Amino acid sequence: MADFSWDVRSPLDRALVAGPYGAQGEAGVSLTEIRNVDLIQVMARRGKGGEMAKAAKARFGVAAPETPQAVGAADATLIWSGPDQFFVLSKGGKNGMDALAPAFAASASLSDQSHARALISVSGDQARTMLGKLSSIDLHPEVFAVGSAAATSMDHTSVALWRGNDRNGQAVFNLLAFATFAESLWHTILDSAAECGVDIGHSEELA
Repeated sequence: MADFSWDVRSPLDRALVAGPYGAQGEAGVSLTEIRNVDLIQVMARRGKGGEMAKAAKARFGVAAPETPQAVGAADATLIWSGPDQFFVLSKGGKNGMDALAPAFAASASLSDQSHARALISVSGDQARTMLGKLSSIDLHPEVFAVGSAAATSMDHTSVALWRGNDRNGQAVFNLLAFATFAESLWHTILDSAAECGVDIGHSEELA
């Protein structure tokens, strides 16, 4: 029998070319793929929304978002993904399937999305303007503050969008896209950001 193994790669492995792109000079947009994350979707079973919420509070020490929000816990970010459901985004396996299963055994179903989604962080002084070309969501800071989230679409692609903590005084937006559409979305973002100048990279660290 021939030797065989899976080679796990980023869905943006071919498309992402680190370095500058587009207009020359200081980049107005920074695009960073965040790799090797743990992403678990938690979905309440029928009639178990209240129990799931209690289990989440006991596990993470914060209430799971019941409206479009992203909530930071000590070792994870909980991101609203629909009524009675949310994503758990983390690193290092502390909140993987095996770790979370006992906490939600009586109230929710879990789905491992770690290799099914691509996580893209968008920042820079032109990030909001660039994203405005691709989404109908109002990203003005008075409307879309830190912690705000939305389930929306960009370039006919479903995404989870939320605003993270500011970095160096600039807004940070995070996108979760299905892996099968990530490369197409990436090129669309690049096309939209080219006139601003783009700094492209990837990281193992959550924003």
